[in-house]
Amino acid sequence: MQTRSKSWIKFILILSTIFVISCSEKTEDDQEIETLVAGVKNEFAPDKRIAIFDIDFEKKDGAFEIKGETNIPEAKNRLLEKLKARNIKYSESISVLPDSSVAGEQYGVISNSVANLRGEGKHSAELVTQATLGTPVKIWKRTKEWLYVQTPDGYLAWVDHGGITAMTREEFDMWKSSAKVIYTNTYGQSYKEASIESKPVSDLVIGAILELEAENSDFFKVRYPDGRPAFISKNEAAVYSDWLSQMETGQAELVTTAENLMGLPYLWGGTSSKGVDCSGFTKTVFFMNGMILPRDASQQIREGKLVDSIGQFEKLEVGDLLFFGRPATDSTSEKVVHVGMWIGNNEFIHASGDVHISSMDTASENFDEFNKNRYLRTKRMLGQNSKGLTYLSEKDIYMVSNSKDTISN
Repeated sequence: MQTRSKSWIKFILILSTIFVISCSEKTEDDQEIETLVAGVKNEFAPDKRIAIFDIDFEKKDGAFEIKGETNIPEAKNRLLEKLKARNIKYSESISVLPDSSVAGEQYGVISNSVANLRGEGKHSAELVTQATLGTPVKIWKRTKEWLYVQTPDGYLAWVDHGGITAMTREEFDMWKSSAKVIYTNTYGQSYKEASIESKPVSDLVIGAILELEAENSDFFKVRYPDGRPAFISKNEAAVYSDWLSQMETGQAELVTTAENLMGLPYLWGGTSSKGVDCSGFTKTVFFMNGMILPRDASQQIREGKLVDSIGQFEKLEVGDLLFFGRPATDSTSEKVVHVGMWIGNNEFIHASGDVHISSMDTASENFDEFNKNRYLRTKRMLGQNSKGLTYLSEKDIYMVSNSKDTISN
């Protein structure tokens, strides 16, 4: 038994030595290409959630085979330029998306009340975000059942083919040029006839957008992206162009929107009134006030104007976003894990368990000691201009600005 144990230990030591030697056999060219790929990725696609640059390589017959995919042609060109400049012998098969699987349908519009977008093309994959009815997306590639899409906030994810209507450029331009209606209730439904007594077509959530076909005194006649006709009560919706032009985005409006979502359940990846995570909640609140925020808290914190980083909450204004997490140390980087919105009176509203109001006041019944202890800093989004903030009034995402506003019976 002792002899067998010694032999086994010797075998393990030999394997370990082989492994160490094989791992250290990386050539200078290997390391140089790794450095070049990393440099281009850092320049064009530092955040894999919003840009595609997946490149790999291997050495064959004295030359490197570079393969992968990207949705940024300039990134591919930059990498190849760098390889040529260093006289590195290579062949490449880097595909620039959209690929042939898209077959000319490079655009899409979400056709369900809420589409669940996942990290992989399967229903068991992580829910990473949602897109509500009428959200336009870019389609980069597809399988039989799933499409890899990019939402207006830049987020990349897979959507089930049943939740989206794929379009050619011509079809998408026609959709975009049509008048629209936006659903403003927290949730509700559309109907087959102009009566709330008729059968429903589908459920609806706040922020849903549909094509406007006609209207009467009580109902909008609308069309879904997949062609379904329906009727929506005028008490629960508005003509999109009117809603946008009449919007008064301010502190009071943000608080009203946020408090109307009180009690919504927490849902990891949720960005709709069927369930929200912390950043999905702030994203929804700001969207209904004319602004598109980045998807995640770790992205939102990069935007806007710094207000406070040491807990001087008297500096905060209503509508400011508070970020929470783990501060950076000498050995670890900062980790942003939570966000809420300041509503004044030492209180903030956020999604944690459900959407509710917490306080930074130690004497308050709703004092949130946990979040106060992990507070990082506060950023102001309202009225700010930074790369990741999009104002609906300044960018034609859902319809072109010269589209006809309404069509009456």
